[in-house]
Amino acid sequence: MPDPIPTADDRNQARWAHAGFLALNAGSSSLKMALFPAFGRQALITGQVERIGPQGHIELKNQRGEILPPAPGSDLGTHAGALASVIATIKQTYPQLRMAAIGHRVVHGGPDLRAPALVTPELLKKLEALSPFAPLHQPHNIAGIHAAAEAFPGVPQVACFDTAFHRGQPFVNDTFALPIRYYEQGVRRYGFHGLSYEYVTSELQRVAPNLYAGRVVIAHLGNGASMCAIHDGRSVASSMGFSALDGLPMGTRCGQIDPGVLLYMLDQEKLNTAQIRQILYNESGLLGLSGGLSNDMRTLEQADNAQSHRAIDYFVFRVQRELGAMAAVMGGIDLLVFCGGIGENSRMIRRRVCERLGWIGIEIDHGRNAEGATVISSELARTTVMIVPTREDLIIARAARAAAGVPEDAEHRAA
Repeated sequence: MPDPIPTADDRNQARWAHAGFLALNAGSSSLKMALFPAFGRQALITGQVERIGPQGHIELKNQRGEILPPAPGSDLGTHAGALASVIATIKQTYPQLRMAAIGHRVVHGGPDLRAPALVTPELLKKLEALSPFAPLHQPHNIAGIHAAAEAFPGVPQVACFDTAFHRGQPFVNDTFALPIRYYEQGVRRYGFHGLSYEYVTSELQRVAPNLYAGRVVIAHLGNGASMCAIHDGRSVASSMGFSALDGLPMGTRCGQIDPGVLLYMLDQEKLNTAQIRQILYNESGLLGLSGGLSNDMRTLEQADNAQSHRAIDYFVFRVQRELGAMAAVMGGIDLLVFCGGIGENSRMIRRRVCERLGWIGIEIDHGRNAEGATVISSELARTTVMIVPTREDLIIARAARAAAGVPEDAEHRAA
């Protein structure tokens, strides 16, 4: 018998059989990556390059969690070298792969960019102009774009903005009480971690549409931490503001601070802006509060001493305080979601955050919380509490697939 005539869907699948979609997140000293096929939610390769420079280290894993041997001659001294090493390892593992599109996490998209955008020379100029708004992130995001363009000339590249999810917030949540000229110059409350919030809300829409349509607070708790109030799927308030420093304390970042403290550092301690930036971004948060013990919540929990208690107590207090503010913004809360490294993995932090919150209907089931169940609230609680592992890489891959013309339902087809 002759072979059956392929259907349109078969031909479409064949078109993308060897296509790869790379999701990149370039930081100041790291490069996180995930390589996706055209169809499905599971990445082919995940991993990162850490400590880019003389002490650089690469670790990439396949779908089974096995560490892939790096390509010979890997140079991890620069972002361009790190990306070249990642690409060489990909090609070594999947020699037939054709890179179809590349997506990049870009921290700052300014006041106007509300969706992923195809990278063009004009867009790059806009992103470079925003570097003063995110000096420790934006230049490295842009460096990743340049390195990828050099490695894959002509391949579509897409910028995915952490600020985009929060565009459209009410003016009162978008501004500071400064002379209005600063708002017009772009000094606004941008909010960040938008790729994480976008993924979690998309999952809620898929698995819990009734809750998605209500009043939701998502707590993205990790080395970077923030919270977002979401009503009917739209961001209405964020704990982060003009920069990624504001709001909750983080691994090494201070979170909310009285600007008078900065004036004190300038006037009394005679510190310059570079020294203050170093303190606020790299020496504060959990690390600073614990007296230099650690910026890692796992280490602090295990230490169980006065220094770790001090840092953990403050972290929990600020999350609870911000949660109350978010509930006030929306006139109540129907759902609290934990995500991020701490939110997904620390049962102790989840338990402590939810203590004393019965006044807004929050009560957790300690057994479910200890197990890390999806729903950890008690049966009698008025407010649902969930754990939803975030997937920023998948949000970036979605944008890359869309740029290449992959069908919209690709994520839910078998690879």
